[in-house]
Amino acid sequence: MTFDEEIAEGLAVPTDGWDFSWFDGRATEERPGWGYVRLCGEHLGRVDAALDVDTGGGEVFAESLGLAARVPGTVRATEGWAPNHAIASAALEPFGGVVTLVDGAAAPLPYDDGTFGLVTSRHPVSFPYAEAARVLAPGGTLLVQEVGAGSNRALYEFLMGPQEDRDAEYLDEVREQAAAVGLEMVRLRDKLTRVEFFDLAAVVHFLRKVLWTVPDFSVERYHDRLQALRAHIAEHGSFVCHSRRTLVEARKP
Repeated sequence: MTFDEEIAEGLAVPTDGWDFSWFDGRATEERPGWGYVRLCGEHLGRVDAALDVDTGGGEVFAESLGLAARVPGTVRATEGWAPNHAIASAALEPFGGVVTLVDGAAAPLPYDDGTFGLVTSRHPVSFPYAEAARVLAPGGTLLVQEVGAGSNRALYEFLMGPQEDRDAEYLDEVREQAAAVGLEMVRLRDKLTRVEFFDLAAVVHFLRKVLWTVPDFSVERYHDRLQALRAHIAEHGSFVCHSRRTLVEARKP
């Protein structure tokens, strides 16, 4: 395909939900060894009320609920992007789940204090630690898989040039965020995972779907760098970078 054809293909793919099956054969991403979905399913089987924050299309939360020994009596989720609301509602309906559309990551969670035995989130845009601690019941568990600082740095710096690097301070900042809202850290694990793109269309779709990677991304703005990236893939067979995944498990005393 030509440059323009690859760009057009990457722009044509819908970005709703968190289904990444379109990338099969076009890109790969290593998964961290702790198995977030499995861990989430184990915790879900032990509580009566659970909340998933930034649920996306609900696919990951639904998969975890499907693994639980028993489904909590109260299943709730929030999502900040309107096109995902209907998708998530359909995914969680078989589990009695109710999805609430919220106005961005900074919005208060629309639940009473101490409501949930478990609050989860996989790849939130900006996780609301204070609000999560508020809605957790005493003895409740927080389980979050964060997109760690510097995730896919090689990709966004290829396009944007050198960016601020606070990667080394990131884990201390996560510890401080949890401690500041009264949560006790149970487990904090961090992993760099290999990501490989095999064509330019996959990169373009990824940047449209995972918006925070290059926040001001557009084909027009990055036209020359996208051409250079396509040349890199042609020369090397792929473009390799590394995502960063951080597992945060904490407890409310």
